[in-house]
Parts: sequence; structure tokens; C-alpha cells
Amino acid sequence: MANTAATPSLDHPAMAPAAKRSIIFGVLLAMFLASLEQTIIATALPTIGRELGNVETLAWVVTAYLLSSTAVTPLYGKLSDIYGRRVMMLTAVGVFIAGSVLCAVAPSMTLLAVARALQGLGGGGLMVLAMTIIADLVPPRERARYQAHFAAVFMSSSLVGPVLGGFIAEHLHWSVIFWINLPVGGYIWWSLSGRLRQLPRHERPHKLDIAGASLLVLATVPLLLALNWGGNRYVWASWQVVGLFGFAAAMTALFVLRMFMAREPFLPLAIAFHPVVGPAAAAGFFNMGVFVALTIYTPIYFEAALGLSASVAGLALVPLMAFTVAGAQTSGRLIAHVKHYKRIGVIGLGAAVVALVLLALGSTDLPFAAALALFGVAGIGIGTAFPLVTLASQNAVTPQQMGTTTALINFFRSLGGAIIVAIFGAIVINGLNEGAKAPGRHMETLGGFTDIPEDTFRWLFFAAAVAVFIGWILVLLMEERPIKDAKAKG
Repeated sequence: MANTAATPSLDHPAMAPAAKRSIIFGVLLAMFLASLEQTIIATALPTIGRELGNVETLAWVVTAYLLSSTAVTPLYGKLSDIYGRRVMMLTAVGVFIAGSVLCAVAPSMTLLAVARALQGLGGGGLMVLAMTIIADLVPPRERARYQAHFAAVFMSSSLVGPVLGGFIAEHLHWSVIFWINLPVGGYIWWSLSGRLRQLPRHERPHKLDIAGASLLVLATVPLLLALNWGGNRYVWASWQVVGLFGFAAAMTALFVLRMFMAREPFLPLAIAFHPVVGPAAAAGFFNMGVFVALTIYTPIYFEAALGLSASVAGLALVPLMAFTVAGAQTSGRLIAHVKHYKRIGVIGLGAAVVALVLLALGSTDLPFAAALALFGVAGIGIGTAFPLVTLASQNAVTPQQMGTTTALINFFRSLGGAIIVAIFGAIVINGLNEGAKAPGRHMETLGGFTDIPEDTFRWLFFAAAVAVFIGWILVLLMEERPIKDAKAKG
């Protein structure tokens, strides 16, 4: 009986190749759609603000989606473990489409922000469920190469989104940004509705910890608001920002207490303190956070420190993203063929730390080609960790914990992006303020301010190196367990 119970964790259905390809394409498209919605709106915001007659609350159109999609990520993972992947994926698609329709017809900025929050409630599910479904669909060794596809999805959405959003806003109408989600979302629903019935069923009766889920949301949303508003809408020492941080800290403490006291906590202790999942989630926090922050501030560095034009600075970002995907692709392929797969991330992240330190030391003295090369090394190194932490975590838990575990990894990645971007932003804003105090200078926008003190970027890259170094330590601490084979027995 023991073997029979353990076998499903490694059994994957004898599915026709065409059906498997259809599911994989559908979930990757769902992930692309959710990721695209975070980037496509940026270049259309000025047009939206003018047409709706409200530019003061433009930031909420972005913030609302970020808050809701991040907050519900763990909830989708847990619910998919209880009710199944198909039910929750179709729910996420439906909520995302409904939110998109409301965004397209929103008559005011306030209602658009509310609709974006609803859209985010679906988008957060699309991201985590796509990864979980592929984990259900393929065995761990084959799964490694799919993790690299996720990196390619993020890169393509980051590159295509701003261009597509600007084109639509200029030549069509901003609402088309949301209307195009209907046919794409409809196709995802149609393609996955029947196919997902063929996935293995691992759900089992659980009691959803409503109190724990609520506490996690109440801890996450104020934290993200504080990071979004701090140094931007309010000064960091303002009562609004300090109050949000304090409230988030109090809710976090209550959530941790709930984990120890609840009979079946929302985040089981066995997962939170797992020797693989715990360090992997923390490593994902730092590595993804640095990657997201670099994609935002690298063009500013090229423009402000090296004197490039805005268009060339934007294009200079492509190598960083391309090399990151290359690192993820390489790591994903190697993990399936080596025994000590953790060494891939250790070597890659170590190289990234060295590259970032050299960028910090060189700062504005580096030639353009040398800076590009160092960003490439950093991108490859950081990229190696993306498939590693996800695969190692999924490999270490039972199928009944797969959704919760995958959601935890994605939640910490999103949180890392928000927090580390905020830290980098504080460094840059401080540099702008210092530069504005110098004789003959004044505050300008980030894109046009080309006289930021040299120390600003030195501290920026040192901060990135420290964060990646912490991620490197966490990968070292992560327990390395043999990757399961499809034919392994329980």
C-alpha cells in the first residue's frame, strides 16, 4: 500500500504528443498574457490619463494590478491543491477576461484602477497555475527545460509590451490593449478546458484556512503599497509609509503565529521550513528581485552614466535579457543530465556577483562594450538560478503540495521584485536629489537627468552584488535531492 500511495507522485499520464503540446502552448500563452499586462500599459498611460482627464492617479492603474496579482498567488496554489488545476485555471482565465472587459469600458480612472485590480486577481492565477500544470504534466528531469521557456516568456513580454502598448495608444485606441485579451483568453479557455481533464488528479480534501489567507493578503498589500508610495508619493519617514510598514509587520507576525496554531494552516510548516523549498523561495526573492530591478535601471545607467540616447539605452537592455534567458535555457538543459545540479546555480550566481562588483568598481569609467559584456555575464549567472530553484522545490514535495509550493516560489519572486526595485529606486532618487543640490543643477525626470553623481551607480551595482551574493548563499544552503525520474518507483 505504501508504494501504491507514493507512485502517483512520479506517474505522468500516457498523453498523446499533440495533446501535451496543446496544453503546454496554452499555459505558456496564459503566462505570456498575464506578464504582458504588466508591461503593455506603461507606454499608454499618458494617453489614458489625457482621455480620462485624470493624470494624478495614473500610478494606480499599474499598482492595482501588481497588488492584486501578487496577493492572490499563494491562494491559487492552495486552491488548486484542493479543487484541481483545471477548475482554478479556468476560473483565473474567466476573471482575467472579465477584468479586461471592465478595463476597456471604464469611463474614469478610478473605475479603471478597480477593473485592473480585478484583472490582476485573474492574472496572478495564470502565472502560478501555468508552472504548476507543467509540473503535473511532465516528470522532473524533463521539466527542467520548460523552466527556461518561462524566462523566454517574461523576456518577450517585457520587450513586446511597451512597443505594442505605445503603438495601440497612438494609432488605435487605448482600450484595444484590453480588448485583445478577449480572443486570446477565449482561445486559452477553449484549448485547455478539455485537455486539462487528462492531467493526473492529485487533489484531496482540505480545509481552507480563511484566516491565514486573509492575514497573508493583509500583510502583502500594505507592504507593496508602502514600497510603491515610499520616496514617490510620500517621503519614507511619513506617517503613511511608516504606518503601512507597521501594519504589514503586525499582520506578518499574526500570519506566522497562525501557521503554528492552525490545525491545517494556509502555508503548511512542512513547506515553509522545508530544507529545499525554504532556501529556494528566499533565493528566488533575491535573484528575481535583482533581475527586475536591473531591467528598470540599466537603461537609466546607460543614458545617465555613459551618455547614450534614450533609444540606444533601451536597446542596450536587450543583451541583459537575452543572456538571462540563455542562462536559464542552459541551466534547464544541464539540470536534467547532471547529478550535482546545484553547482550550476552556485557557479552561475558566483559569476554574476563578480560581474556586478566589476560594474560597481568601473561605474562611469567602463567602455560601452565592457559594460555590455559584464551585464551579459550577470544575466547568464542570474538566469541559471531561475529553473534551479523551481525544479528543486517541485522535485522535493508531493503532488498534493505542488500548487502551494509553486505559488510560494512565485510569491517570493514577485515580492522580491517589488522590494528590491524600491531599494534601487531609493538609491537613484537619492542620487538625483544630491545632483540637484549642486550649483547650476536642478531636478529633472529620470530619463533626462544625465548628471547623476557617479557614486549613485556604484552603490546601485554594489547593492545588486550583495543581493545576488545572498541568493548564492541560499542556493548553497538548499538541500540537494536526486531528481526523480519518470520511471522511478515509490
